[in-house]
Amino acid sequence: MIKNIIGHIKTVTKHKWIVFKLACRAGIPWRGFWHDFSKFSPIEFGESIKYYVGVHSPITEAKKDKGYSDAWLHHKGRNKHHLEYWIDFDAKPVVPVIPYKYAVEKVCDDLSAGMVYNGKNWKQDTQYNYYMLQREKVLVHPKIDNFLTEVFLQVKENGVKQTITQKNMKTLYKKHCIDDKNKYIYIVEKGEWKKLEQ
Repeated sequence: MIKNIIGHIKTVTKHKWIVFKLACRAGIPWRGFWHDFSKFSPIEFGESIKYYVGVHSPITEAKKDKGYSDAWLHHKGRNKHHLEYWIDFDAKPVVPVIPYKYAVEKVCDDLSAGMVYNGKNWKQDTQYNYYMLQREKVLVHPKIDNFLTEVFLQVKENGVKQTITQKNMKTLYKKHCIDDKNKYIYIVEKGEWKKLEQ
């Protein structure tokens, strides 16, 4: 148990440090500083040390064991950088275009998680490849999907240093989430997005 506690603290601390450094580069240092503090809450920390394995999130192990994760249910409901935070089937739209600071924090979070869990095996295309698989499993607004796809594609092609800058993040968010005037509606019955005619 002590090994799991130490391992989990090291993993979370390393993850938070990388997020903070990326968030500073992206111009959102406070989001980087406050990132994922809920991981130290009793419900998240307790389950995470119980299921800690060190090579991927303990949440994955909890879901394999129980079919759900108390830590994840708690975490996604308190951290606005998670796409799942914004889902509300009673709202129109079901998923909004999430605000800039949380969209950029999501980028920093995903890159950091990839770097931490892949270690020396992390490559510039790691997050792009991962997101291409994950985007089919997560409900995300098409404008945010386009933003994330282009950011991770740029990381793949140009690297983190060139891609994760305040100027570039603002440019890409503006391009995909502000200047794109298309309107979308999520068809719950079909489980798909539909672009509305203008």
